[in-house]
Amino acid sequence: MNASDEMKKFFLAGIGAIATTAEKAKEVIDSLIEKGELTVEQGKVINEELKRNLSENLHHHSSARHMEDLLQKVNTLNEEELSVLKEKLAEMEKKNDPN
Repeated sequence: MNASDEMKKFFLAGIGAIATTAEKAKEVIDSLIEKGELTVEQGKVINEELKRNLSENLHHHSSARHMEDLLQKVNTLNEEELSVLKEKLAEMEKKNDPN
């Protein structure tokens, strides 16, 4: 083999590597996009369910005035207090979940 054949093989190997990298990158990006879309859709469903549950609970357990007072109090919570409230709400939701 002469030097020009070796250079040709080296050049073609480089092009092959670039093509393979582009294909794999496209596969990874497509996979990430698909997972991202699924996550967004799942988030939307969960968000709507939470809104619906909150709305149902508000109508069943509180008067409008009581709810206004409660929301005003929630708006004044600091991060730590808000975190505790979220944990309590999650516990209550698990307790009420039949599954």
